[in-house]
Amino acid sequence: MTKNPEHLRILLLAGGKSQRMGTDKASLLYNGQTQLERMVKLVQPLQIPVHLSLRPDQSPPEGISLSPILDRDEFANSGPLGGMLSALTEYAKEAFLVIACDLPFLDLPTLQYLINNRSEAHLATAFKSHHDGLPEPLCAIWEPHCTSLLIEKLQGEIRCPRKILIQENTLLLDLPNPEALDNINTPEEYEEALSRITLSK
Repeated sequence: MTKNPEHLRILLLAGGKSQRMGTDKASLLYNGQTQLERMVKLVQPLQIPVHLSLRPDQSPPEGISLSPILDRDEFANSGPLGGMLSALTEYAKEAFLVIACDLPFLDLPTLQYLINNRSEAHLATAFKSHHDGLPEPLCAIWEPHCTSLLIEKLQGEIRCPRKILIQENTLLLDLPNPEALDNINTPEEYEEALSRITLSK
């Protein structure tokens, strides 16, 4: 595994309200591990500082000892973009590899490929979805110089990170593993994911 660049941190997004799922997606179980526990274990070999993005009313789950970054007041109720901006503001000189907590098929080679192909000259480095070819914003590296632009977008009522990546200077990569970024939003998708994981064992 190649040495990772300096000034890069990981942000695990766990502050969503999971309204479509009806329960906290970070706590969903896969092979006896919560999704968040699995994600923490997955990123450990990268040897990059890891933070947990949470709402102000949340506490880190029991057994998770990551350094939390709570959504700042000025970015509250802004979804993933609020968590990202809170992190980028707190660590103003750092880039963040932002990862959603609902990606049960994400693997280490996919993350390492993203890091190895990072372009600091772009707003962000992201994968193209294998479903529609659009940018995948929640497994992407966002550079520190993007912060002011993201604040402008938020003030202009643009809260969708994917829309921002479409509009701005983004390096888009092909996914080495097409299934890696399949996410889980509903109970039905969770049951399907469990079946796929069972069949792949």
